[in-house]
Amino acid sequence: MAGQPPLHYVFYFAASPEKVWEGFVSTESNRAIFSGADFLADLKPGGLLQWVGPGPDGERTVYVQGEVLKAEPPRLLQYTYSFGQSQMKSRVTIELVPETEATQVTVMHDSWADNDPAYAPTASGWPRVLSRLKTLIETGKTFKPH
Repeated sequence: MAGQPPLHYVFYFAASPEKVWEGFVSTESNRAIFSGADFLADLKPGGLLQWVGPGPDGERTVYVQGEVLKAEPPRLLQYTYSFGQSQMKSRVTIELVPETEATQVTVMHDSWADNDPAYAPTASGWPRVLSRLKTLIETGKTFKPH
């Protein structure tokens, strides 16, 4: 088997798929959950997607970049994922499924190269990101990252 195993997460948000979608793609919510990083995205196939913010030297830096593969609001977002300036790419698929009073949020992060150094920090980062986003959507506030 080539590559690292897929990362798979399922969360339930007490909100509509439309509200959860907005949480994933809005500049305001991304700033709240990613320590002030700007989310820049052209949400159509082939569109650029980036999280940009202050680097260690204070200069603006790209934390994550990718290309939109699919965007079907408020149900599906799929994009490539490269950490920083790395040329290694993986793939993120976010699916939102409505339930009676909640939205099931499934994140599958796959297509990892064996030696991608972003794998370990991303594996520990997704639960934090999803927990912070869930808290923000459900309460209007979130908690600081570790």
